Amino acid sequence: MAATREPLLKIGELARSSGVPIATLKHYIREGLIKPARRTGRTMSWYEPSAVARVRAIKDLQQEQFLPLDVIRDSLAGDAAATDDLTAAATIAKVLERHTGPKTRTRDELIERGVSPKELDWLAAAGLARPAADGRYRGDDLVLLATLGAARKAGITPEMLPFSILGEYVVALRALIEIELRLFREGVLPRAKKEDVSRVTTAATELSERLVIVMRRKLLLPVLERQMEEDRHAQPRGHGRDRRVRRQQAAGRRTRRTAD
Repeated sequence: MAATREPLLKIGELARSSGVPIATLKHYIREGLIKPARRTGRTMSWYEPSAVARVRAIKDLQQEQFLPLDVIRDSLAGDAAATDDLTAAATIAKVLERHTGPKTRTRDELIERGVSPKELDWLAAAGLARPAADGRYRGDDLVLLATLGAARKAGITPEMLPFSILGEYVVALRALIEIELRLFREGVLPRAKKEDVSRVTTAATELSERLVIVMRRKLLLPVLERQMEEDRHAQPRGHGRDRRVRRQQAAGRRTRRTAD
């Protein structure tokens, strides 16, 4: 038995279902972002139900990710899976917004609180902490700065944790995220139903963060032990013997002082 096809939507129905005004939908149509599935007259057009998720994703990316419409249009035109990608991107943005609290700070306020201008410039260049359009830092930017501030208060100086090391950390994390997103886009999205993309993306975003934390805890000591073993093997031959001889000589000197 053939599956029942969902009825097409008029532009007014598309506007109500997506929460986007008709005027904005008409702008999207002029920009080539959405197209009617069928026309029954010069002013009457009908749209696929899947256009609802497409319109929501476009609006979210435009408002929350500040992507221009031409970039969104090129992405949609370049790949049949682009609608799912945009829906996933909009959902990830919403998940990340949960970490954005009401607290905000300007650059001057952060510097007054002890943040180094050099550190702010480096973090901005690395894409890790940048002020929003209103010039204020918020959300995870402030969490990152607070974490670095706590490290400084604990005695971990910039010399101990220089920008060069942080740069290596960023490179490694970008590589991890590339793998994570490739697995998600190639393994999860193609197998998810259209109506489930947002729900599955939310679950995957939350679970992947917890997974990384747990795996790091599991691997931290084994990796440290491997590094220590590699250092021991890298020591020049006789280094261990010389160290034992020095310990024995020191012990002999202590014994003679005690006897005297």
